[in-house]
Amino acid sequence: MEFKGAVPILRIFDESKAKEFYLTFLEFQLDWEHRYEPDFPLYAQVSKGGCVLHLSEHHGDCTPGAAIRIEVEDAKAWQEYLLAKQYSYARPGFSEEWKAVQVTDPFGNRLHFYSDKKEQEE
Repeated sequence: MEFKGAVPILRIFDESKAKEFYLTFLEFQLDWEHRYEPDFPLYAQVSKGGCVLHLSEHHGDCTPGAAIRIEVEDAKAWQEYLLAKQYSYARPGFSEEWKAVQVTDPFGNRLHFYSDKKEQEE
């Protein structure tokens, strides 16, 4: 049996804050949104390149405070790009040891953007 990959579900509490963070700051695109009825919780998919995330306001889907790793071509360049945006709610640092930048969303979920250490050493 072949495994195809995973799509993490991240808990969110506020649609406008989630969209500001994921769509404006991180520049993911909104692929789709779903609600069973207009005043029900949001379930949405956002993506950037090959990275796909699901965001959910449904309390039973997951808990806040998750941590995920997302491989990027150049984590240091991504960190510098994000810092240049001067986003009021995040000033991501960079770990030389792990070749990674951690960004925490407004709901406590930690996104670790990393570069493959082996590729960086070549």
